[in-house]
Amino acid sequence: MRLPTISLSKEALSDFDRAIKKEWILTNGLGGYASCTALGVNTRKYHGLLVAAFHPPSDRRVCLAKLDEEIQVKNSVYPLGANEFQNGVFPQGYRFLEEFSVSTFPKYCYQIDNVDVSKTVFMPRGKNAVLTVYRVANENGFDVKIKVFPLVNWRHFHSVTDRWKRPVKFSQTQNDKEVHLSTEIPSSMLVIKSTDARFKTEAKWVEQLYYREEAQRGESSLDDCYQPGYFERDVKAKEIETFAIVSVAFAEDKSDRIVEGMPMSMYDVEALYERERKRCEDFLITFYDLHKAVKEVDWLSWLVLATDAFLVKGSDDLQTSIIAGYPWFGTWGRDAFVSLPGLMLVTGRFEEARQIFLTFKKRCRDGLIPNFIPDLDEPFAYNTVDATLWFMNAILQYLKYTGDFNFVREQLWEFLKTAIESHVRGTVFNIHMDGDGLLSHGSQLTWMDAAVNGQPVTPRAGKAVEVQALWYNALRIVGLLAGRFEEEGEAERFAKLAEKAKDGFVGQFWNEDKNCLFDVVNGNERDGSLRSNQVFAVALDFTMLDKVRGERVVDVLLRELLTPFGLRTLERSDSRYVGVYAGDRASRDSAYHNGTVWPWLLGPFVTAFLKMKGYDGSKREIAWSFLMHLFTKQVYEVGLGTIGEVFDGELPHKSGGCIAQAWSVAEPLRAYVEDVMQVRPKFEKEVLQGLE
Repeated sequence: MRLPTISLSKEALSDFDRAIKKEWILTNGLGGYASCTALGVNTRKYHGLLVAAFHPPSDRRVCLAKLDEEIQVKNSVYPLGANEFQNGVFPQGYRFLEEFSVSTFPKYCYQIDNVDVSKTVFMPRGKNAVLTVYRVANENGFDVKIKVFPLVNWRHFHSVTDRWKRPVKFSQTQNDKEVHLSTEIPSSMLVIKSTDARFKTEAKWVEQLYYREEAQRGESSLDDCYQPGYFERDVKAKEIETFAIVSVAFAEDKSDRIVEGMPMSMYDVEALYERERKRCEDFLITFYDLHKAVKEVDWLSWLVLATDAFLVKGSDDLQTSIIAGYPWFGTWGRDAFVSLPGLMLVTGRFEEARQIFLTFKKRCRDGLIPNFIPDLDEPFAYNTVDATLWFMNAILQYLKYTGDFNFVREQLWEFLKTAIESHVRGTVFNIHMDGDGLLSHGSQLTWMDAAVNGQPVTPRAGKAVEVQALWYNALRIVGLLAGRFEEEGEAERFAKLAEKAKDGFVGQFWNEDKNCLFDVVNGNERDGSLRSNQVFAVALDFTMLDKVRGERVVDVLLRELLTPFGLRTLERSDSRYVGVYAGDRASRDSAYHNGTVWPWLLGPFVTAFLKMKGYDGSKREIAWSFLMHLFTKQVYEVGLGTIGEVFDGELPHKSGGCIAQAWSVAEPLRAYVEDVMQVRPKFEKEVLQGLE
């Protein structure tokens, strides 16, 4: 199996403004990661060569910001490292960059004065560690020297370090090939060692590194890093030398854990590299074996590999979960279950899917799964009306792929019935079934939950359209399961609840003026905002709309909200429309759901389009055109090999937010496989047999 490759030539890299926007990210399956730009310049406070998760998948800290290099040829010294500083000084080591590529792992290739240097970065799965492999080819008739300078930090990744106001105090010990740096707050250690380079102590602080992306976002953008010294290696005339820098972070100072498993030679490093490469190859082989009708192409292979980044193995009490987005998002219930079908079912990761269901079931409160699982000992947040409903939808999708009714009956069935009852009776945040059978809820509980100065930007108290679609879908799912599990009384009761919800919805939500659905119904008030939320009233398996109205919804969304990268969250003619997602946090949050384009919405839109228009070849070609730009262009742009969080509503639809977002990858991928390629889940007909 061939791994896909993205390669940027010297000519492409010379376009600074474009190249500086291209970012890569590696993840370790714990919530930790390594990330930087194609030019080797850290432009975010979230960038780092080792961002370790000390309480997986949370408590993420920038431990090793980067490794910078310099080459000494006779009396000349050439810096390969590139950093931007507040005072405008900008060491431009990227001028010597001949090529940058990502073939699962990022690789920088430099050329200077008859010396070729390559630098490859990879992370072992399940370890807070990063390995950087150097290959130096000296074509000169005399020896040259390479030095590698670690820039160390020890801050939470949302913050920055000011060595004068909030200093980080390191205790440093070293020997010939390694340096140990420990801190007391928190008690932890970073070990940086070389397979075959000498460590020289020359400790100093590198102050006021400047992060341009943070400055543009109105965030803290100046950072101080500690440089404990450098690694040095001589390369003889006409020789090629290879060595590696291995960096490992530990939550506490235990020398036996530090030594255990650390590569001691290039042989060990190369074996680890091959293991990680083979893991990626095997993952792709599994995907294409599952979907033999799907042609192997690079952009699709990138998307499949991208799904792997979001699955994390947490600490013992958290088990398996899904990171909503990199670099800064954590574990969100809604995002997890929107994403689960595309991340895990399409890719055949059924055991991990079961673990995620159990992880969130364990944390249910009053019928609600958590909206957000924060760092460490902070309380879980349950401020969501739809996360539990997405959980139930994901169970249906799981059954369609596996036919595993035993797992659902033994592990989830009682929880599902209890959760429905909690919603009927009423739970926190004024979530309850109203007299019309629909689900009523408080203001800031849907996925459009941005707030400025504590006030919701899109207050949607009452009955939001996608919540009703999910509620009806959930009632039909539990009714299906009750029938399957021979609980006829329960099946009849859930069927009556579903029918009541359908009558209430059809009678209140149709907007004759716009020929589509209202966004929110709240008593006698009808919110006619044309938003993307109504797509779910068509896309879900169980819908309350007839085909005529369903097709009208699709036509309106196609005409008014569709862009090459997703659906706008508000029509352009609305006075509240904001077409550019930029500026400080208040500005961005004001635009977040008021015109900003979300690529994840392409998944349900493609499903809804084909569901209404039919699955013949011409219609599937049209559906493919909706996904084409996102798949064939965007995976080669900002987040290399993945898809980011949002795009501007206005041309040229600039990318914004997180560079890698779980549902942005998952939902379009699911729709491509299931709907465009018509590779349907194996047990779909059996699960839905006899149902409308």
